[in-house]
Amino acid sequence: MDLVELTKQLVMALVSDSEAVSVKKFETDEDNTILIQVMVAADDMGKVIGKGGKIANAIRTLVQASGYINHQRVRINIDSF
Repeated sequence: MDLVELTKQLVMALVSDSEAVSVKKFETDEDNTILIQVMVAADDMGKVIGKGGKIANAIRTLVQASGYINHQRVRINIDSF
């Protein structure tokens, strides 16, 4: 599965306004590193971050593990609009 699609599916399962979810992929200058930008509605930010950042860290762990299989490094930024 594509890393962007995996990230989008994980985030959409958590939020109440799935229409407001935006996931974009950016190539970085670093060796084989991908930046994934996740944008959610401000009301859903707490659901995606979780208490103490546990949910956000779990999403990062799953996507990074999937990227590791393809020898890609992944960074995920989560923000709201």
